[in-house]
Amino acid sequence: MILYICEVRMRLSFLQSVRGQATAAISALTLLGLSALPAGAHHPLGNEAPSNFLEGLVSGLAHPIIGVDHLAFVIATGLLAAVTGLGIWLPAAFVVASLIGTGLHLQAINLIGVETLISASVLAFGILLASPKLPHRGWVLGLGAIAGIFHGYAYGEAVIGAEMTPILAYLVGFGVIQLGVAIAAQIIATRTLPNATTESGSPKMNLRFAGFVICGAGAVFLSAVLLG
Repeated sequence: MILYICEVRMRLSFLQSVRGQATAAISALTLLGLSALPAGAHHPLGNEAPSNFLEGLVSGLAHPIIGVDHLAFVIATGLLAAVTGLGIWLPAAFVVASLIGTGLHLQAINLIGVETLISASVLAFGILLASPKLPHRGWVLGLGAIAGIFHGYAYGEAVIGAEMTPILAYLVGFGVIQLGVAIAAQIIATRTLPNATTESGSPKMNLRFAGFVICGAGAVFLSAVLLG
């Protein structure tokens, strides 16, 4: 009888823990959905291109933060780097690819479906993070680089018509802030959960709940784009 009571209490405690995590995930998803801003608000200086080094740097530092879809993806990048053990390589691949994407935009090379693919990338990384099985490192790295091109292409819109000095400052700014956010997410994940995976090789439940949140946010972003 005593053992039965103890077992019931343990199950109730587990259910309460899961319910609490689910509530936190839903709350975070709601906040992300409510804070999704129109595309025009992604431009830190309104609709004006930066005219000097400082404006370019500030614009670059702000762009990935005020764009909630970009921020969600950068955070997901850091969390997936912790789960897969890719370390700095995944954030670095994304940032380098985003620089290339910005260069494509500045060279007037057109990419189609940019906003759709950005939203889809958030959804995809959320799914990978929420998955009970670890994704293949090569796939994650490749998807991170492909996503980086499209995220970077969108970043390029903010410096169309700017001179070279503010453009370079802008590139430095958004490169540094993305690396910083991704590495911070990775450090938080690894320090709060020293082993980001269970003994069976699955991501820890806390990180999977984070994946559910990011996945939900990606679905919200993608729906908003598809519905216009």
